[in-house]
Amino acid sequence: MKTFKETGLNKNLLEAISKLGFESPTPIQEKTIPILMESAKDIIATAETGTGKTAAFGLPILNMVNTSENITQSLILCPTRELCIQITNDLLSYSKYLKNINILSVYGGVKIEKQIKSLKKGPQ
Repeated sequence: MKTFKETGLNKNLLEAISKLGFESPTPIQEKTIPILMESAKDIIATAETGTGKTAAFGLPILNMVNTSENITQSLILCPTRELCIQITNDLLSYSKYLKNINILSVYGGVKIEKQIKSLKKGPQ
């Protein structure tokens, strides 16, 4: 796979990642995106920091979200608050041109009432 267009991602995701400066998939993205786009199987993949792991799993997730349904369709578990925030910001950047997408991060150390209110809005 030489370009992101070959991944089958929708045009809105392709536009966002192009504007972010992504030109071609990294090795971890080349290996995982096709598997995640073609099946509902779980996958375990490892790669060094900075190799594009968030896009490797995040882009297929965003591609498959049904934005007409305000129900949780995907859950990403993170070991730290900082990583949770980083992944959320990346997903928000990738989904910039997707309509009606609602991404929410939930983590400790903040008022639970605000997070519960946000959860009731139906993030996907």
